[in-house]
Amino acid sequence: MKKLVIDFGSATTKIYMPGSGVVLTEATCLAVEEYEEMGEKKLGIKAYGDKARALAGRSAVNTKIVNPVFEGDIVHENLAAHLLSYFLEKIEIPPRKARHAEVMFIIPCGAKEELKAKYARLADACGIEMIHFTLTPYAAVLGHNVVIGESTPIFSVDIGATITNIAAFSQDGMISGLNINLGGSNIDVHLIDELAEESNFKIGALTAERLKNSVGSLLHDDNKMMVVDGRDVETGAPASLAVNSGQILPIVTAYIDKILEYVQLVISKLLPDVASAVMRGGIYLTGGVIKMDGLPEYIESRLGIQVNVPEEPQLATVIGGGAILSDYELCERLSTD
Repeated sequence: MKKLVIDFGSATTKIYMPGSGVVLTEATCLAVEEYEEMGEKKLGIKAYGDKARALAGRSAVNTKIVNPVFEGDIVHENLAAHLLSYFLEKIEIPPRKARHAEVMFIIPCGAKEELKAKYARLADACGIEMIHFTLTPYAAVLGHNVVIGESTPIFSVDIGATITNIAAFSQDGMISGLNINLGGSNIDVHLIDELAEESNFKIGALTAERLKNSVGSLLHDDNKMMVVDGRDVETGAPASLAVNSGQILPIVTAYIDKILEYVQLVISKLLPDVASAVMRGGIYLTGGVIKMDGLPEYIESRLGIQVNVPEEPQLATVIGGGAILSDYELCERLSTD
């Protein structure tokens, strides 16, 4: 029986197969064409995943890029099913094989039964019959290759594209946790608005993300620079602009500080013994934005707590999900079926 862990994220879908590792990392989006047939409006899928994402800002007027997952919720079930089926086909799991697969979905902290029901319908549409669920904080920490004790609390902060999960827990279960609708994509949107307002320069979403990943930094003396292509807001003419780390710093800081406010809130509500254990063990960070220069050190200095960062923070959650699914006892304890 094939075992799969699926992290169906707002920006990126990651699939892990025990024994093979991460077998897919691809954009969670589709390029959808709107057309009329017999006087009825219909949708046709032109591209999936990374190919669809590459069309952002370059597609025809009647084609739009759709993200079926937003802020941890499946907002377009039918399109989500088509996309996941496409991803499964790419890793050679067609419907006939999916029926015999055991799949674990990673869902946000505090996810309600309604979301689980959506995932169950999604699985059914893809031919998957056996499913489990685990929460992002559990999987994120196990992606650090850390042993979760039965009573020793662990604190996790996973910063995704549109949602951040913050939680304290042990093997006995969740102690305190929440998710907030803030993540790396908020920085991208703010970058677009800031350059348009301050420099009369318009860039697209993909350029904003590349800019954030290339020169974004929490180091005040960082001098990385990138020349980006876009257009003049007033004339619409193509143009280029050099952007450096210092220009991006206030934007990045604003969003990280907002996330840290919620981290401090969760910590402040912990019982004294739990808070002490967190201070000793530190905070486990995951998510692609954690790779930004100076970010772990900034969080550590702001909170006064040691931070722990895995080798691949962007993949830690799906790798941790694999550790859960591969261990029967751990799966019994940390699945939220």
